[in-house]
Amino acid sequence: MSMRHVIIGAGPAGVTAAETIRRHAPEAAVAIIGEEPEPPYSRMAIPYLLVENIDEAGTHLRKRQGHYDGVGIEVAHGRARAVDTAGRALELDGGKRMPYDRLLIATGASPVTPPIPGIELPGVHPCWTLADARAIAKLAKPGANVVLIGAGFIACIILEALNRRQVKLTVVEAEDRMLPRMMNDTAAGMLKAWCEQRGVAVRVSTRAREIARDGKALKVVLGDGTTLPADLVISAVGVRSNTDFLKGTTVKVNEGVLVDQSMRSSDPNIYAAGDAAEGLDFSTGNYAVQAIQPTAVEHGRIAGLNMAGKTAAHAGSVNMNVLDTLGLISTSFGLWMGVAGGESAELHEPARQRYLNLQFQDDVLVGASSVGMTAHIGVLRGMIQSGLRLRDWKDKLLQNPTRVMEAYIARTQAL
Repeated sequence: MSMRHVIIGAGPAGVTAAETIRRHAPEAAVAIIGEEPEPPYSRMAIPYLLVENIDEAGTHLRKRQGHYDGVGIEVAHGRARAVDTAGRALELDGGKRMPYDRLLIATGASPVTPPIPGIELPGVHPCWTLADARAIAKLAKPGANVVLIGAGFIACIILEALNRRQVKLTVVEAEDRMLPRMMNDTAAGMLKAWCEQRGVAVRVSTRAREIARDGKALKVVLGDGTTLPADLVISAVGVRSNTDFLKGTTVKVNEGVLVDQSMRSSDPNIYAAGDAAEGLDFSTGNYAVQAIQPTAVEHGRIAGLNMAGKTAAHAGSVNMNVLDTLGLISTSFGLWMGVAGGESAELHEPARQRYLNLQFQDDVLVGASSVGMTAHIGVLRGMIQSGLRLRDWKDKLLQNPTRVMEAYIARTQAL
């Protein structure tokens, strides 16, 4: 009798796992359960939809009509309500039970709703689903007043799309800088100045105290009493893993489902991947939720292999972000903030919109961040992930951090 694999979640982690299982276990039954009515799609494509570079079909993870039927993967619509781990069955809203031999939790994450009075009013939206994108597109007309609450990675992706829709945009960030979990004060200051020069108002160290109706429109009251008019308010203050349906089970959950290097949870028949999983972080050796699409795909592949009976170990994901904000590219990799006792090299050329920061532990590059410098991004990540020992090249990079390609070639040729 063939194994039955059930995957909860139709994002990159779930789809990658399903296709991996199908390749390595051709006789197995594979089903993906998606909560949203659309075919499996990428949330990272939503900004491109908002600027009309693509249509909704362009967000779909697999573009070929009938792809899933063609490879023998069932895709169904439903919301997970509970898991009967003893009976090995997934329970959906409406009472349907789906038996499984192996279950993958790839339910992703949901936007955090900040505790702001008025956050539930019409005209206030997260930017997370295709339904959100449709609502935003209706309101984000040229000249519309838009307030974006949050200036993290997701918010800055949305910022780019909103600016191209020619709205009057104000960004409100509670922390003291933009992208506080991706860059330091110097780099963030460059990004803020760049946005302001292009007509985006950016207010850091500022909280939204209240959202209220103001006639047909809205108003956002800030902590200092300033009032911002708004035709649209977008909340982008972070996400949290979707794991509530696992309450009452023996599956161990911290911020996400705790998994080992095979992506297996504390229940031997249940795996987790993507934003719902607390997986191994390559740089720290600790376990953390790393809500980025490359990690979701990597998790899905490893989980799929192990579910199909192969042996694959997850070596840990390198935290990486690459962001285009109004034409200015910024990146961060690994331990970009540095380590205790480590050394760092910095290039800061604000007049040329160039910044590069390298972080070392002994003679190994462990983190990097940049603004306005796109050359050798892959080399930086490769040096971090390989743990390449730089020896005397570390001192050369401390003097001139732009010599990363020379350092990489010199040291890899020496191996």
